[in-house]
Amino acid sequence: MKADKQSMLLYAVSDRTWIGERKLSEQVEEALKGGATFIQLREKTLEFDEFLKEAMQIKEVTDRYQVPFVINDYVKVAVDCGADGVHIGQDDLGIEEARKLVGPDRILGVSVQTVEQAIAAEKSGADYLGAGSMFSTSTKIDAEMVSFETLKEICEAVNIPVVAIGGINQSNILELSGTGVDGAAIVSAIFAASDIKEASRELHVLSTKMIQK
Repeated sequence: MKADKQSMLLYAVSDRTWIGERKLSEQVEEALKGGATFIQLREKTLEFDEFLKEAMQIKEVTDRYQVPFVINDYVKVAVDCGADGVHIGQDDLGIEEARKLVGPDRILGVSVQTVEQAIAAEKSGADYLGAGSMFSTSTKIDAEMVSFETLKEICEAVNIPVVAIGGINQSNILELSGTGVDGAAIVSAIFAASDIKEASRELHVLSTKMIQK
């Protein structure tokens, strides 16, 4: 499975902060029922075995819904669980090295904050870009802010899909209209919601409006 512009529309990034009594895989399924088109599993504290177990549970869900599934940062987990790919940041493993490890057929996503980083990532083998942070976010305190103008320039500079990320929710997503972005990557507006399915449904509708303007 490869990344394309359609799969970027509602890119859900998991966060166990709000997991409560449920399994993360159950929350992911609720997001998919509501219209999430792409899933990224992000874990900063789990040990390898726990991370891998969780990744395999979520992959079972994403396979049923035929939605791309990538792992944040941890290439070995991505390969061992059979995920569709991996997403890395500027300070993680190099893009070309990551491509060697995941192989030619898996998805490789890269976080960028500048046009120069975007062009370099595409040349080095990235399949899509995550650009941001567009708004302040509590899920990534050290996130570097990106202006709407820079986001637009990034979208114009590359031929691969671009998803905006960082603090995006129902109240601000339409501000991204006209930038050329292919979708929105969303964390808390989905996974902190009391009704994940309904939040995803609303965001799917808004994301569609956003890319049409």
